[in-house]
Amino acid sequence: MPSQKPGAPAQAFSKSNQRLDLPRFRRKTGVSLEDIAQETKISLLFLRAIEAEEFEKLPGGIFTTSYLRQYAAAIGYDQVELLAHYNDCSNPHSAGAKGRPPGTQGFLDRWLKLPALARR
Repeated sequence: MPSQKPGAPAQAFSKSNQRLDLPRFRRKTGVSLEDIAQETKISLLFLRAIEAEEFEKLPGGIFTTSYLRQYAAAIGYDQVELLAHYNDCSNPHSAGAKGRPPGTQGFLDRWLKLPALARR
């Protein structure tokens, strides 16, 4: 069992370093990116960015969360898990925060461009 060094980030923080391997999950369901693009009207550029977890290439705001939800629904992936992963990757300072739904506080931080510490 690996020991954790003092001052090392908690286990919840390492979650954002893990990749979801969305392309493999999508291929297992037999759905192509072109099928998803046609069904959802999301461009292939954005769908490829989602699968590569290059979330900074997405348009931002409500569009990003909508695209992630639609993508997850199209491949049968858990929407809450995908949004939580996106939130963890986009806001490492809020990873592991307890008591709030995934994708809520981090979205406001990005939208308003306010650091989470300024709200205390």
